[in-house]
Amino acid sequence: MDKLAVVILNYNGKNFLEKFLPSVMKYSSGYTVVVADNASTDDSVQFVKTHYPEIKIIINNENGGFAKGYNDALKHVSAEYYVLLNSDIEVTPNWIEPCLSLLETEKEISAVQPKIIAWHDQTKFEHAGAAGGFLDKNFYPFCQGRIFEITETDEGQYNRTREIFWATGACMFIRSKDYHEAGGLDADFFAHMEEIDLCWRLKLKGKRIFYCAQSKIYHVGGGTLNYMNPKKTYLNFRNSLYMMSKNYQGFLPVKIFMRLCLDGVAGLVFILKGQFKHCFAVIKAHFSFYGHLGTLLKQRRAIRKTVSNPNFSGQYKRNIVVRKFVGGLKFFTQLKEQDFFTR
Repeated sequence: MDKLAVVILNYNGKNFLEKFLPSVMKYSSGYTVVVADNASTDDSVQFVKTHYPEIKIIINNENGGFAKGYNDALKHVSAEYYVLLNSDIEVTPNWIEPCLSLLETEKEISAVQPKIIAWHDQTKFEHAGAAGGFLDKNFYPFCQGRIFEITETDEGQYNRTREIFWATGACMFIRSKDYHEAGGLDADFFAHMEEIDLCWRLKLKGKRIFYCAQSKIYHVGGGTLNYMNPKKTYLNFRNSLYMMSKNYQGFLPVKIFMRLCLDGVAGLVFILKGQFKHCFAVIKAHFSFYGHLGTLLKQRRAIRKTVSNPNFSGQYKRNIVVRKFVGGLKFFTQLKEQDFFTR
């Protein structure tokens, strides 16, 4: 068994592989690098075979999205630790060791993410993960360095390694044993928020998730779906409802009602901005959620049987939506530490 395997999921991403594989190969010396291909129709697989014969290639039978793609591929990767790495990421010197060292300090630490900086503007955090993820009381995700659509400039304000609620799937270091015991990523999500769902399930088992400030990477972002794509809006709203229904251990109807109200407000905001397709995406997300609620409740009951010493550290006790759109919140540093659950 390998110590660590860097696994890059690819779908028609030859341009990203050409641009970013050189940094991965240069700064991942001594570790296994795998390209897991989701039935690409371009010549990205042939490109890897020709230019990087040392890379292991796994070819999935279909493009099942991010979640299923990784689940299928990781069945064929034997390593103590996986790094789930997007193909649109440039890594830096010493990006692996700090995260790996953190995982090895304590067996309860299941997953770690590095600092994620925007590739196109390397002064700012990148939307997908920034400096570690959190959830508010109604399970809206946000990050150190990113509150909703606003990303902060990196001025060293998040240079402290700390426990978080979720680690980004753009670059997630994860203990393979924990990944498989938790059931991996939920393929029903297809893409977006499946890593939050996985981290939540791990935390229900008492596991810990960390942000490692000593490791840094650069992420293009929007490689699967552009941030302004209505399908992305649909998946984000739908999958947020999915993971809430599966993992929240309290009285679910109240939370569903709260989300219906808050998501309704979001839909109205989209209308006021003239973004009608995004409003329709929110409505479509809710109809999909209600249509799948029976299946989600079965999953919820199954997850409940696995709960042991749940760890809620990294959950914000207040409403981040109200703080942002009513209270004028702009930066994570404006939030008070006592308003977060701790271990």
